[in-house]
Order: sequence, then C-alpha cells, then structure tokens
Amino acid sequence: MMRLAIDVGGTFTDVVAVDEAGTVTFVKVPSTPHDQSLGVMDGIALVAGRLSVPVATLLSRTERIVHGMTVATNALIERKGARVGLLTTAGHRDILEMREGLKPERYNLRLPRAAPLVPRHLRLGVRERLRADGRVEIPLDEASLAAAIGELERAGVQAVAVGYLHAYRDDRHERATRARLAEAMPQAYVSLSSEVLPQIKEYQRLSTTVVNAYVGPAIRYYLRGLESRLAAAGYSGALLIMLSHGGVGPVDEAIRVAAATVLSGPAGGLAGARHVGAALLEAPDLIGLDMGGTSTDISLVVGGQAQFSPERIIAHQSIALPSLDIITLGAGGGSIGHTKGGLLQVGPASAGAQPGPACYGLGAEHATVTDASVVLGYLDPDRFLGGTARLDAAAAERALRALGAELGLDAVRTAEGMHRVVNAHMAEGIRLATVRRGIDPRRFGLVGFGGAAGLHATDLARALRIRRVIIPRYASVLCAWGMHATELRFATSRSHVGATGRLEPALLRQTYAQLEARGTARMRAWFDGSIECRRSADMRYGEQIHEIDVSLDGIDLDDTEHSKSALKAAFEARHRALYTYALDDQDPILINARVTIAGLLAPLPAEQLAATMDPATPSGTRSIYLGSWLEADVYAFDSMAPGQNITGPAIIESDTTTVLLRRSDRASLTVQGCLDIAVV
Repeated sequence: MMRLAIDVGGTFTDVVAVDEAGTVTFVKVPSTPHDQSLGVMDGIALVAGRLSVPVATLLSRTERIVHGMTVATNALIERKGARVGLLTTAGHRDILEMREGLKPERYNLRLPRAAPLVPRHLRLGVRERLRADGRVEIPLDEASLAAAIGELERAGVQAVAVGYLHAYRDDRHERATRARLAEAMPQAYVSLSSEVLPQIKEYQRLSTTVVNAYVGPAIRYYLRGLESRLAAAGYSGALLIMLSHGGVGPVDEAIRVAAATVLSGPAGGLAGARHVGAALLEAPDLIGLDMGGTSTDISLVVGGQAQFSPERIIAHQSIALPSLDIITLGAGGGSIGHTKGGLLQVGPASAGAQPGPACYGLGAEHATVTDASVVLGYLDPDRFLGGTARLDAAAAERALRALGAELGLDAVRTAEGMHRVVNAHMAEGIRLATVRRGIDPRRFGLVGFGGAAGLHATDLARALRIRRVIIPRYASVLCAWGMHATELRFATSRSHVGATGRLEPALLRQTYAQLEARGTARMRAWFDGSIECRRSADMRYGEQIHEIDVSLDGIDLDDTEHSKSALKAAFEARHRALYTYALDDQDPILINARVTIAGLLAPLPAEQLAATMDPATPSGTRSIYLGSWLEADVYAFDSMAPGQNITGPAIIESDTTTVLLRRSDRASLTVQGCLDIAVV
C-alpha cells in the first residue's frame, strides 16, 4: 500500500509518495492558485507516471492522503473570504474594532487601523446575557434574534459568526441560535464561539470565531471539490488535513474549525524537521528554515519537541487556537528586488507561481532572488526541475541589470546584494525566534529545507555563528514528507480560572476527565487505533497578561495532597526555561485546561542508503561568484554515498534543490541521505 502527502505552496505543489518499504517518490508541479485542486491532481498524475502505473491504480493502492494547503491563509491575506455576519450580545458589537485597546505597533503613530472582517452594519446585537459564572441574566430574546437573522438574510451573508458573552461557560444560547439559523439560512456556514474556542478573553474568542466563519466556506468548497476529484479518479481512502497544531484531522473537522488550517503547510515542515532531528540524526535542538518560492518559515525544535503558540496574528487578525510557533517572513526565491530611498530592498512582494521570476520566461521583468541565483551561477539553467524545464539566464540578467541601474551597480553586484539583503532578513527572523526569547542559537543545528534554502543556509549559519547545517535528502519537499510523520489530533479546552494554591483538586480532576471523555469520543468517531491523552494548561502569574503552555503529563491530580505543589512546580520549571526566572513566593494562576487526544498512525518507514555505494565524482564544474568568480565542482546529490565528504566551494544538485557549499564548508552524507555540513 502507498501513502501520499501533498503540500500546496505559493509557487509549487509537492507530492510525496511512500510505500511500505519506505521508498520515496516525489514530484513538484506549479501551483494553480485559482483552484489548488488542479495542481494537486497534476502532481498525483506525475507521481503515477514516475511509478509507471495509471492514476486509478495508484489511488486504489493508496491507504491515506495527507494534505496541507494555503486556502485559508490566502483568503485572509488577500481579503477574499466569505461575506460574514456577526451575532453577539446586544451592546457588544464593537469588540472587533476595539480589540484589546492596543495597537500592534504602539509607537507607530501612522499605523492604519486594521479593518474588521465584518463591517459594522453586519455586526448585530441580540438581546441575551449570561453572567461570568454561567447563570442566565437575560434569556435569549426570540424576537430580537429573529430580527437580526432577518437582517443578515436580506444582506446575503454567506457565513454567520455567533459569539455571545460568557458562552464558554454555557453554550445554550449559541446552540439555540444555530438552530434558528439552520431554519432561516440553511446554506450559511455557521461558526459558534463555544465550539471554536470555549475560553475566556472576549476579543480573542470573537476574532477567532469570525476568522473561522470568514474562511470556512472557502475551505468547505475546496475540500468537498477535492474529495469529488479524488473519488472520480479512483480514490476511496481517507483524506486527512494538516492542521496548525501539527496534527492531522479528517475533512469534516477541518471544515468545522477552518481557522485551524491557516498554518497547514508550514506545520508539515516542522513535523519533518522534528523527525529528521529526533528520529534520524539524534539532534534534539534544531532551527527550521523553510525557504520556498514565496516566503520563509522559521521554527524551533527544543529537546525534540516543537514549540507552540497560544495565539497567531495573520493578516492583522487574531487566531487564538493553539498552533505551532512559526515565524513567517516575506523572503523566498520569488521575492522581488526593488529600491527604496536609494537602498536595495528584497520582498515582501513575490512573483509567485505566475508569472514567477524573470528566468521562468513567462514575461516577468522584475528581478527576484531566483534570478540573482542564476546570475551568480548557483543554478544551472539547463537542469531546473531535473531538466524538465529550462531557465532563461538572459532574462534574469536583464532584470538584474535594470534593477542595478537604479543603484549604479552591474548585474552581478546587484545579484550579490540581493542575496545579502534576503539573508540579513532571514537572519533577523532567526534572532527573533531565538535571541529575543533568551535562546542562544549557537547551540542549535540549522535544518534548511524548501526549494531555496540550500543556497542560503551556510551563509545564514555563519552570520549567527551556528556550526552545523543539515539539508535533508527531501529538503525541497520536506513539508509534504513531514506530513507522513504526523498523528491524528483533536484538541479541546475549557477555561478553569484559579490560583494553584486555592484550586479544588476534585473540580480540576472533573474538568480534565470531561475533556478527555469528549476528546476520546470525537477521536473514536474517526479512528479505531491506539490513542494517547495529553494534558496541559495555560498558566501565568496574576499580574501577567499572557499565558504559557505547561505540560501536566506525569502529574497525578488524584493525589490531593501534592497536586497543587506539582502544578506550581511544573509552571515554574516552564517559566524558567522560557524566561530564566520564577517567583517562588507567588502561586501561578491556571486559566485554561487543555487536553489533546492523539491517534497514533503508522510511523514513517526508515529508508537508508546502501553502504556499498561508491563515492560520487564531480559531474563537472561551474563558474560561481563568491566575492570573485571561481570554478566549483558540481556533484549529483542522489549519487553521493553514505560517509562521502565534500569540501567547498562546491555545488550539490538534485532535481528539485541545489546546495551551495562556500569556502571551507565541509559536508558529509549520512546513511539517511542527509547532508551534514560543518560550517567553520
């Protein structure tokens, strides 16, 4: 049987097939932004061709497909989501605009206010009110609700977000509202705050619910369409969707909590980096550098564990669902070079898949990072995508010459400047993920993946004084490959506010027991294999405004005598790890109880290279620019033998990525096919 993983990026769609023996077949095809499913089916057809079987045969032998996508992200960034109406407690419809009373950049007086996803005339108050303890202060007023629904119906909204005050305590009014909406507007996508995010913090809960409604119809339309295309092509297995928390879920869950798909693709890359470090190289501390055609994603793996964030800001919108802590920069192979105030800038605008960089020969005239790599000799125009496409080196040089004319530089110096600028941008992103959080990047390895990372990774490592760079064998498709190393995951939470010293252990045990029962029931509806229940909590000190995620696994809540002190100790250990200190004289406050139910899927089979392979010899040389022109040996990545060592300057090429070894870089190939590079 086969397993397929598909990652749709801004420029390319990657498809990775793995069979029972662990043999990997992968392809890259251009993404189709107008309908991502077309690129998906193109990729599946190309994999079938590589395996010399019809598409229907390949799909009939496929037991599951895991899919990462950018539908929700694109809808948010491009403001092309659904027309949404909001029903909320009367008198509170302006929460979306008031936000938390703070600006994202509080000292930027010229920062424009972010426009809410729901215009004010579609934010309607309904007469109802629950108190903070869940008691009903004002019953749901049927006449008020009917009038509000009538207004939304006449306005032609496609989705409705429902967010009443304190609905996380008691969801009866929101459930009744959904029932009325189902009668009056059966085609509308309905998003309830008590289902999307049953937690305190009114703005985050309401914003997340609105984002869910805004992207939900697009996710539903896309996934149902993809299911139909796959079924028509002969597929009858499970389609699983990569979610922002790093696990996968079935299509129905991705549609229900559509906001959880905004980091769908990058989450696969972090899963792949973690698997490379923990399972293959015994390197528990890694910085992930995923540089694709449109953007670069930076992530951390500490002690073999991915790092999580309780809130994400995407396109100025707060999404407070737990997600992997990934920093995204507008820096990729397609990032466009331009001048501002006489200075060279790179990105965040990207040439995307169409028309792409000038060297794609599709009519683009702007210089991109990929064009700079062609001019500097790092990319072979005749071997792009394994020789299936040819790059137009003359067009790349024209684009760089035109940009250089604004700076008084020739094409080569301009290309070199573009590399320096984009590398400085990415280095600052890594510092943001490490140094600014009290983490020393020098003790980490840098895992470079995505199609473009191999050309930049060692230069970044030098800037940050990182001594080890790892380029996996499947670097260009690691986001898709990593999706094979994930698990089914259902996350649920409930607010349970209280200082640890005054918590009632019996009530806390009951809360976690209820969450586990709910999560297990949901998981069993999808999955009949082995499952794990993982407990955690959002906790903080009383005068703090942001919580941290604290694992409670290993704490016996049945031990009434010691459970309170164990909770305090777990928080203090986590706080010290993040911020280097803890306040021994203060009891931390538990804000939200969380339970994650994980369905354990079959592990990614380990594939190892044959130890009897002969070391590869250079396939030729190429002139490259590293401050001056020089001749560098060129090696085929797929021909290298385990244990083979190569010292830079050199170029190592595969069909879908190129690795640049600068002077004194020393690379060796591991038995798993990873380039392990020492940077000196």
